[in-house]
Amino acid sequence: MKSSIFNVVGDFFALDIGSSAIRVVELRGSGNHATLVKYGAVAVDVKTSLSDAPLDQAKIAEDIKALLIESGITTRNVVIGLPSSKTFVTVVDLPKMSQQELGGTIKYQADQFIPMSLDEAKVDWSIIGESPIDPAKIEVLLASVSNKFSEQRMNMLESIGLNVIAIEPDPLALARSLTSSLAPQAGAQLIVDVGEFASDIVITLGDSPRLVRSIPTGGQTMVKTATQNLSVAENQASQLMYKFGLDNTKLEGQVARALESSVESITSEIQKSVKFFNSRYQNVPVGGIVVTGVAAIVPGFGQYLAKATGINAVQIGNCWQNISYSNAVHEQVMSVNHQFAVVNGLAQRASV
Repeated sequence: MKSSIFNVVGDFFALDIGSSAIRVVELRGSGNHATLVKYGAVAVDVKTSLSDAPLDQAKIAEDIKALLIESGITTRNVVIGLPSSKTFVTVVDLPKMSQQELGGTIKYQADQFIPMSLDEAKVDWSIIGESPIDPAKIEVLLASVSNKFSEQRMNMLESIGLNVIAIEPDPLALARSLTSSLAPQAGAQLIVDVGEFASDIVITLGDSPRLVRSIPTGGQTMVKTATQNLSVAENQASQLMYKFGLDNTKLEGQVARALESSVESITSEIQKSVKFFNSRYQNVPVGGIVVTGVAAIVPGFGQYLAKATGINAVQIGNCWQNISYSNAVHEQVMSVNHQFAVVNGLAQRASV
């Protein structure tokens, strides 16, 4: 496999193949000097996007090809995001040693850390700091993805003339685009991305993710719960959720109560994540929460999360915060702010 997870790359565009939409972003420059060049999105059928069938993969490839033409992206190099359900990310402590020695250690010991055979997976790593548990050790961020899935995705993209130069788990891209939404003095930051079918939980410290989790509960779970509890059609439940959400002052709190059990399942996992983080980083408070995805557009979700965690600094993430763009497109890009966090994070990898 030629692509890497952590290595620096050159000119490229970013591609996020989501469950219900495909998104692309091309930037010029990097860091705080990145400028938006092109961007776009197209809706896709959920059954098609989640299918491994050759015909469905071919349909996704054609949708990507059409989106590139529509958005005006001509660059052939691409960095792609990989969904949490197909990847594994963890932080481990290893003895301090040279880069070469560390590479050998990870090569021969990675099977202790990742839930798949090394023969069936691509594994990459990055040193993120000194261990908070043992000063004689370092923290290493490990990421892995199955060869079968990553190669299938790369083959699909190569079939339309694209060159995959890097792959990255979605939560790492989230961390890159949203971490600085809160002031640095806030300490560790919790990022919550509620997608259609799953939710990603990322706790960052400095510029690096220190805890990454994914749970199989998302917006669709919330809609189905509301459908059952309100005894209405699914499309009506969806409309009620996005209009009234968890606001107890609306419709006498009926919608909020109908959603509560599904939201509790998400917040319960968030509470467990914060507790685990605090047990490892005992002198580092989680000072703020950034929400994106469904969590950013359901009324009252942030307030509910603040109450459940005791972390009052909750805000909607701005994934365009480090990207310059024309005033003429401000309203357009902000209207899709909650949908572009992953692809913008991918696009903000080091570029030239």
